[in-house]
Amino acid sequence: MAENPETGQQAPDTTSEPILRPGRAADPLPARAGAGEAGKPDGRTPAEPNPEAVSESPVRESEGAESGTDEGAEPDAPERMLAESRQRKLRLLLRQCDRVLLMDFDVLAMSGWPDNYSMAAARRRRDIWTLSAVIAAALFLSGLSSFVPAWLAGGAFGAFVIILLLGVPVIRRVYSSKPSFLDLVLLRQRLLSDARKHAAHLEGEAGLVWQCVGMADFNPALKNTRFSELVRLSERRALPRYLTRREHVRLYLIFLLEAEKAYGRVQQAFFEGNQVAIDRGWQSVAAEPEPRT
Repeated sequence: MAENPETGQQAPDTTSEPILRPGRAADPLPARAGAGEAGKPDGRTPAEPNPEAVSESPVRESEGAESGTDEGAEPDAPERMLAESRQRKLRLLLRQCDRVLLMDFDVLAMSGWPDNYSMAAARRRRDIWTLSAVIAAALFLSGLSSFVPAWLAGGAFGAFVIILLLGVPVIRRVYSSKPSFLDLVLLRQRLLSDARKHAAHLEGEAGLVWQCVGMADFNPALKNTRFSELVRLSERRALPRYLTRREHVRLYLIFLLEAEKAYGRVQQAFFEGNQVAIDRGWQSVAAEPEPRT
């Protein structure tokens, strides 16, 4: 008599695949989680895809496309930010130092400044004129005291009057075209005053020299130590008051010429960066500067 194979055996594991036992039918598959009714067959054919899988595939594709776009744009982000920061700095330098373009070279150069030889020659003529007038006046006064003859005193008085008339500017221009010492001194003062007024106009209320030092990357000459005093006074808004000598004005002019070179290079770099941003489609970098108020 055949032995029952089920005697002494544990219940079959329903979570695994169907197991064939000798002498009995195959165990049925366990009901799948999420099925509406037990034992109801799936109406889809094997060739028909799962709707959930079909709906999830476009989402995955869109997510993949977005991630691919982000990965493609990520390498340009640091370069774009760097270019935007550089353009912002260049735009600020152009706005701060644009008064360099208002510089009048002739006013600051003081080309009509009288040289030392002309001043010395005019001083010598003045000394001779003064000495002659003093000698004539002394002879005239001596004649009044009877120390010299009357005719000599009268002649000295006439000479004194003529010498005084020769010193009058209107009469002096008749017989000589050379300027007097007083004319040269007044000319120097006028040229220096014009240069100081022009420097005050360029400096404005904010100061120009100390702001132009920011363009030293484009012209290292702006960091020269001989300009340190100008930079300090400009930062204190007191530079025009200290331009009391021609050497000071000439040093100020030299600095402005170097700053003008640097300004041209900054402007060229700004235009090149703006063109590169336009070519690469960086609208935020290629934005036009705001109008000044």
